[in-house]
Amino acid sequence: MFQSTQEFLMTLATVVFSTGVLCLALSIFILARQAIGKNIQIIAEQTTKLAEKGITDNISGLVGNASLLIDALNNLARSTTGIGVFFVFLSLALLAGAYFLVQPLTILLP
Repeated sequence: MFQSTQEFLMTLATVVFSTGVLCLALSIFILARQAIGKNIQIIAEQTTKLAEKGITDNISGLVGNASLLIDALNNLARSTTGIGVFFVFLSLALLAGAYFLVQPLTILLP
């Protein structure tokens, strides 16, 4: 299949580089969607208003449920951002790995 070690390393570096670019594009998509998606913020604002109304009307169950909803929304936002940042670091590691795979080949090329 491969005629030499150089061909194998070049193919491996190409696959690793392509995977790194794909991960980088995915991370940009996830982080951009998180920044653009203001729906979570709107829900959090409405829930805060609902909790304030529950406090003024002495409805303790409403206040407790609203605070649980706000906590869940905060955890959702943090986990989505964490996934995006993880993909950024993964893509950087893959791109660096592809570079270090190709680096010895540049010495051998005529």
